[in-house]
Amino acid sequence: MSSWRTSRRRTSVVLAVLLAVAGIPVLTALFGGYERTGGGEVAVVRNGGFFDNNRIRQIIDPGSGRTWIGLYSKVHKYPAQQRFYTITSKASKGDESGVDVVTVPSSDGVNMGIEGTLYFTLNLDHATLRSFDDKYGTRKFRGADGDMHYAWDGDTGWSAWLDQIIRPVIDNALRSQVNSFRCAELVSSCALVQNASATVPAKGAPAQSNNANINKVQTSINTSLAADLNSTLGGTFVTNIHFNLVRVELPTRVQDAVDRAQAAFAQVSEAQAKVASARAEAAANKARQDGYNKCPTCARIEELKALPQGITVYAPGNPNGSLFGR
Repeated sequence: MSSWRTSRRRTSVVLAVLLAVAGIPVLTALFGGYERTGGGEVAVVRNGGFFDNNRIRQIIDPGSGRTWIGLYSKVHKYPAQQRFYTITSKASKGDESGVDVVTVPSSDGVNMGIEGTLYFTLNLDHATLRSFDDKYGTRKFRGADGDMHYAWDGDTGWSAWLDQIIRPVIDNALRSQVNSFRCAELVSSCALVQNASATVPAKGAPAQSNNANINKVQTSINTSLAADLNSTLGGTFVTNIHFNLVRVELPTRVQDAVDRAQAAFAQVSEAQAKVASARAEAAANKARQDGYNKCPTCARIEELKALPQGITVYAPGNPNGSLFGR
């Protein structure tokens, strides 16, 4: 009887172990078959079962509740809110590591550093998202860390996709637009170190401020960038595109030359101011002397006014002294 009970206990233990071993993966798969999205993300779900294909199963909109996605399905989450891509000379502030400035030549051959930010939103149309995931969610892109990442692999993967796919389009748009302006038309101080003949506008041409020209560059970029992105990406995958051109800067050597030229002009201006002051003083003295010549008594009165306080006797003809105090 005791041996039967022992055998029964062993059988129960074995069954319990088998149920645990088999049940845990089943329960994990069942619970893992549900997914939800936050308010700032959208999900593309692909089949991933042992006997299933790898096609897109469904799209989960932002801010969803728990949604059944099937067993072992793969979820690719993308940002659903407005995103931006920043190009700046301030290290750690841009989307690429370190100092990141787009350097493009002006029409007169000066390399100019461009800083700005591209704002855009991923197209959340379901058919467009399916096409986007087929095209860009199934391959990896090299990130700033040197590793390969999927575009849906968090901020690192998304940034890697932006750097390799979006950034070249921005660079090309900036290059084509900035190249139609002379350096001095975008940065007025550039005229200080350039050949004067290269910066003189055509006769009769209206002068434009740097801000007006920069706004013109920005407007042209925003006009062409959407079409360029759609053509490069192979679809209308991004919408609400706007590029804000923040700053145009000169190369370090050119800027140093500008600073030296400005310092030289400041010195010239200072010298000219001193000359003008001396001329004015001389003119004043001459006018004063002319007045004294016409009115000797006036000159004597001015001399008396200039005497120190406490003088009681003034004898200008005395050989021993002309001033006597108390």
